[in-house]
Amino acid sequence: MGATPVTLFLCGDVMLGRGVDQILPSPGDPELHEAYVRDARGYVELAEEAHGRIPRRAGFAWPWGDALRMLERARPDARILNLETGVTRSPDFAPGKAVHYRMNPGNLPSLTVAHPDVCVLSNNHVLDFGPAGLRETLAVLSDVRLRSAGAGPDAEAARRPAVVPLPGGGRLLVFAIGMRSSGIPYEWTATDDHPGIAFVPGPSAAAASCLTDRIRQVKHPGDIVVVSVHWGANWGYDVEGDEVRFARALIDGGADLVHGHSSHHPRPAGIHRGKLVLYGCGDFIDDYEGITGYERYRDDLRAAYLVTLDPSTGRLTGPGARLVLFQAHRMRLRYASGADVEWLRDVLDAQGHDLGVKVEVGEDGSLALRAE
Repeated sequence: MGATPVTLFLCGDVMLGRGVDQILPSPGDPELHEAYVRDARGYVELAEEAHGRIPRRAGFAWPWGDALRMLERARPDARILNLETGVTRSPDFAPGKAVHYRMNPGNLPSLTVAHPDVCVLSNNHVLDFGPAGLRETLAVLSDVRLRSAGAGPDAEAARRPAVVPLPGGGRLLVFAIGMRSSGIPYEWTATDDHPGIAFVPGPSAAAASCLTDRIRQVKHPGDIVVVSVHWGANWGYDVEGDEVRFARALIDGGADLVHGHSSHHPRPAGIHRGKLVLYGCGDFIDDYEGITGYERYRDDLRAAYLVTLDPSTGRLTGPGARLVLFQAHRMRLRYASGADVEWLRDVLDAQGHDLGVKVEVGEDGSLALRAE
């Protein structure tokens, strides 16, 4: 008998701070240090101007909307997301940043309602409220037994993978790093005596080799290794050649899936040696409705990835990789229309050919990512 397949849920940026925080049951201090918006409630008003009234003191499940029903039906074995906000009451706005995200720890049930197994923290907002904000974020997540990866009180902790037991006795190991291309300041790097993130300047061969050395030290037969990477520009579909080489080097060195994020919309995916590379999962939850200027990228469309792997090989198996599409509406996720699914299929299929991926609409309305 073969190994029992493992299904993972992955998504991009989950930002429950700023305007989203203001509609939840325990809104924090709405003060902002932004050039044009000085109060987080202004982002709620922008979303309402675009799509209609949003309830205040909405339930903790409100931002997830239809995504929670999807997760209940899919029953993935593990759930991984990029938590794109500090969970803190810290007033220490990081200097030199145009945007700062924080959610009140009192609203943490809005995260736990989705039952994430790993919260990736190696991004360009987890230190928006300084080292004190990061320490509080780590403590708050630990208090409710939420695993995190990519940030910590020191360099060793930031580089350490999150470990999730899997059915059949294997483990899910999630390594997380963040790169300068996503806007992470070098000064946020965790050191031996200072909190921060697992920072990598860029997608170099040396960086890939360093990471795969660590993978080989801890990976056992039956383990699945995910490398979660915060990288790249906010907008656009082009995947740089050094990103492709970096991702493939990770897979060649023992990773089973590369989980990219930072872009505000889904970017193309690739398949290398039967293993999946998500170059950019796009935003999943945020307060960006009503912000104009990049409508051609349809950043209102939000992608949930369901990926089924063979733990004995790490390769795609069974239903493989599927993308379930949602739309942000009144700061809540609802299923996207069939026309929107077709639109994204056309975009990702056109961009994915050079990366070895064919994108098709499945009978259930999800997008199937298949090797060409």
